[in-house]
Amino acid sequence: MDQASKILLDQAFPRFLKFWRAVHKLSQEELAERLGSSPRHISRMENGSSRPSEAMVLDISRVLSLGSRDSNHLLVSAGFAALEKKIDFHTPELKWLRKAMTMTLRALDPYPTALLDRSSNILMVNRGWVGFYGQAISQQNLQQASNYYDFLFSSEGAGNIFSNREDTLAVILMSLTQQSLFSGSDDDKALANRLAKHPIVPSDWQRRAAKLEPMASFRVQIEMDGSLRRFFNVSSTVGALGPTTYASEPNLSIQTLYPEDETFDLTGFVNKELKHPLLFY
Repeated sequence: MDQASKILLDQAFPRFLKFWRAVHKLSQEELAERLGSSPRHISRMENGSSRPSEAMVLDISRVLSLGSRDSNHLLVSAGFAALEKKIDFHTPELKWLRKAMTMTLRALDPYPTALLDRSSNILMVNRGWVGFYGQAISQQNLQQASNYYDFLFSSEGAGNIFSNREDTLAVILMSLTQQSLFSGSDDDKALANRLAKHPIVPSDWQRRAAKLEPMASFRVQIEMDGSLRRFFNVSSTVGALGPTTYASEPNLSIQTLYPEDETFDLTGFVNKELKHPLLFY
């Protein structure tokens, strides 16, 4: 057997097709009839000797009445991009999730924390976030912050207090750029293009980022009251389980700053008088 044949046989799609055919108790002949295809083609897809088209994968999802999660798993198993369906975080059906996220952000006080959607729009912040950034950023600019990475890159936002940031910004921008390449989303492309134009982004950001691997956290240095403070920005994902977590909606992330110096007390930044449009408790 040549290498190309081995690659075909190692594809995940044949396993998924067999699995779903078994779930629905369909023979190859029955599935072929529903698809308007031939049993021989179904057999070749199941043994990996024939790769399905994207249209065929979608047809299989349709005739088997697969939901969004399972359709996306089937697409990815065949080498195609998952289909992304945006869900409004503010719909009545997600009231339970908003409550859970509010409790999560409150529990993370006094550590500055923001909840983001997949386009890095800020959905919620905690008191620690408002109090912390309020020490160095004007109230007007802080109140108007709506996109997390615009906020980090902008000189009106956190961009004017971060130092030693070139590599960090390069890795963030590379991750967002590749997300836009993968999704093909106009919103993702617009975000990456907009951030790349910020003057604080190094001109060689692509080469810098190519040498660095993205992680669940990155370090930032922030000038505070004449002192240089170092923090870890830790990202946690809130989403569905499985290999298409990145495409499942609502796709949320929690961004939290933790001081590298554990003795640095952040509680002084938190009080009940703090106000922000995205602070819900």
